[in-house]
Amino acid sequence: MVEPLVIPHADHPISLDQIDPDALKVLSRLHKFNHQAYLVGGGVRDLLLGRIPKDFDIGTSAHPGEVKKIFRNCWIIGRRFRLAHIKFGQKTIEVATFRRKVRSETPSEDQQTGKKRNATTVDDLLKPIRRDNTFGTAEEDAFRRDFTINALFYDIATFKVIDYVGGLKDLRDGIIRSIGDPNDRFIEDSVRMLRAIAFMTRLGFRLDPPVHRAIKRHQNEIAKASPARMIEELYKILRSGFATPTLRSLSAHGLLSPIAPEIEHRKTGSLWRSLKALDLYRKKSGFIAENLTNPILLGSLTQPVQPLDLSHRRRDSKHPIDIKLGRLPVARRDIERLRQTLQIQPRLQNANIGVTSQRAVMHRRAFEEAITWLEIHGDDLESLGKWKSFVASDGLRQPKVKRRRRPRRRKASAQNRPAARTEDQKNRKVEE
Repeated sequence: MVEPLVIPHADHPISLDQIDPDALKVLSRLHKFNHQAYLVGGGVRDLLLGRIPKDFDIGTSAHPGEVKKIFRNCWIIGRRFRLAHIKFGQKTIEVATFRRKVRSETPSEDQQTGKKRNATTVDDLLKPIRRDNTFGTAEEDAFRRDFTINALFYDIATFKVIDYVGGLKDLRDGIIRSIGDPNDRFIEDSVRMLRAIAFMTRLGFRLDPPVHRAIKRHQNEIAKASPARMIEELYKILRSGFATPTLRSLSAHGLLSPIAPEIEHRKTGSLWRSLKALDLYRKKSGFIAENLTNPILLGSLTQPVQPLDLSHRRRDSKHPIDIKLGRLPVARRDIERLRQTLQIQPRLQNANIGVTSQRAVMHRRAFEEAITWLEIHGDDLESLGKWKSFVASDGLRQPKVKRRRRPRRRKASAQNRPAARTEDQKNRKVEE
């Protein structure tokens, strides 16, 4: 058992006012049901750095099923790594049960001595991790995380920061340090190499020398990572506001080619200008995830190197539209939405477009994304201003037409219903 470093409230800058109210509700309710629960990961790191966290994630002793029983607005996701997602409108608070390291099924070889290591030790892990639903304590959870700066806990009950792995010192020194042997950590999960580069560029930190050497040694392992996770991490990078330096650094460390060779082999000035424009928009506008949709991000990355053929439609099976990013699963719906966004651009920049045509363009599905694209990559500020004024003008909006409902047919009451014919009447009708 490791004795953690505990920082009292007076010695750190975090206050409850900085934490999302819904995250506080989740933490308080878990405490009410006698579960341990801490604010964990990047949220704690960013608060200590004086930054506004993008997410407020929670670690708890409660198992996913127990979390679901406590919160009616909870959904369990994932198979390899089961998580509880608690919904508050469009917002999601992620709750993860404390995990422990998964022990190896077979002995592994020590890289320095060449001897077989004992497979029963805590430090010998499955390589790579195939399952991660083995629950443990808060201490065990801290030691199974990727980097020290991401393994800090904040307790809202005591207002204390809890550090098991030396993350506070690395945070002060600006170092990306692996928890344990980085060679093992990257073999367990090769996506961690990409995350290390992303943290380095976004935070302005430096890589710990062993981390740097491990990335150089295992750079080709990134190609074995889950394609779904890789595309998710790539979109996070593009949305971060630091896409340009991160992509440059990935290329310099030999990680871009295994991920997206199409981008690595065709890096030009137009690519860096596109990514720079994306970063500028993100920093200028603040974090607006709803504007930076996957089609916008995808187009900002790929249009400079493999532009879409806008003449083809999705339903044209003979000429399907496609974008290749190595093995990464680029969704067809995102490609189609990008095509629609680009097709609208000439109409947005048409100075002679009439009011009727303006309304028609506004009703296109990709209109909002088309406006965002024009704002990021367009150079026609006058057209952009006109469209924003048009959208904001209530006088030009088409009023909603109320649909008239067809009057409901009422059943005849017993009083107004015609009386049933008697047998004499029926017989008389037949005789006639």
